[in-house]
Amino acid sequence: MSGITGNVDCEECLPSTHVSNNTEFHLRPSEEDDDELLRYIWKEYLHPKQYEWVLIVAYIIVFLVSLIGNSLVCFAVWKNRHMRTVTNYFIVNLSFADVLVTIICLPASLVVDITETWFFGKTLCKIVPYLQTISVSVSVLTLSCIAQDRWYAICHPLMFKSTAKRARKSIVVIWVVSCIIMIPQAIVMECSSLLPELTNKTSLFTVCDEHWGAEIYPKVYHTCFFIVTYFAPLCLMVLAYIQICHKLWCQQIPGNTSVIQRKWRSLQCSAPASGPGESVRVRTSTVCAEIKQVRARRKTARMLMVVLFVFALCYLPISVLNIMKRVFGTFKNTNDRETVYAWFTFSHWLIYANSAANPIIYNFLSGKFRGEFKAAFSCHWCGHSENRTQKTPMRMSTGSRKSLSTQVNNMDNVSRISDQIV
Repeated sequence: MSGITGNVDCEECLPSTHVSNNTEFHLRPSEEDDDELLRYIWKEYLHPKQYEWVLIVAYIIVFLVSLIGNSLVCFAVWKNRHMRTVTNYFIVNLSFADVLVTIICLPASLVVDITETWFFGKTLCKIVPYLQTISVSVSVLTLSCIAQDRWYAICHPLMFKSTAKRARKSIVVIWVVSCIIMIPQAIVMECSSLLPELTNKTSLFTVCDEHWGAEIYPKVYHTCFFIVTYFAPLCLMVLAYIQICHKLWCQQIPGNTSVIQRKWRSLQCSAPASGPGESVRVRTSTVCAEIKQVRARRKTARMLMVVLFVFALCYLPISVLNIMKRVFGTFKNTNDRETVYAWFTFSHWLIYANSAANPIIYNFLSGKFRGEFKAAFSCHWCGHSENRTQKTPMRMSTGSRKSLSTQVNNMDNVSRISDQIV
């Protein structure tokens, strides 16, 4: 999501590289009225075309969904202690990065895509692309940390113990590393005018683009950028989730469904002989807890894999286009600049759409987040639920309370052994 329009590469959104053939104009003679020039500029550059109105609506929808959804994710974890797990800490960090880029970078990106002009001055020309590349790096590193945490917890639970304290330290390291490695992006960004003859008449045709000393530098930088922020992390995360799926769905690990089913059948066979004793209830509650945890692990794995898939899909177009342009110079002599510009514009929107998609994924694939989202939108429902949960224990008998306490203790013991679930 770098660049003025929120891509993995800050420059790709810049108008300097996407001025279409039909927007090239020839300077009027100096004796012509300025009004005619202004009318021409308004018609060709400032007034949105029909497809650009669709783009504006799409940007507004993404802005609202991303801002509201990611804010709710942060609020849900902050409000509820039981949701402050290691994975959720990283999810909040991902949501915070999405909120940052949505507020600061999306409006500038929309204006640049519509007007093909950078209106925001030299200072913001360096700040906005820098923040966008930081957001890209933070998102990638956060997803990598989530994959690593799940891989250790499921595939090698005895090798590494993840804690909330370590997760918070990792988040700090992610931001520090991202801010440092993206400094070159801020250094090379500069404002310039495509038509110096109009510099004193209008700020149109001003672009915010990279300025390197030699051609080899952008090729090296953008190749490294692609490898570090997309290709290499994506390959490692895919390998991690393949092993996670193999463990959760294929192998006979402790807590796996087939193992639990055998335990359950043995309990059913022993129950008539043992009678309705406390030991049978304890073993039954333990097996039930294991079954729930296997299901929870699988749901969490599905949700995180969907998040990774959507991220890879949304970042793929701008990554490929950026490599084609910056490394291979594919679009320098193209005759169809309108199509190239449309592809870049769509790829910019996809980056922001990824920020809006994550809260939707959490809502559909995480029961806990879905419950918190519903509670946030319905105070009456929330108050009614609290009253109902407060009244229910008063009607329980003493024996029921003991049984419930025994089951809760056994479930807690199992949960301490396995990893935390979203």
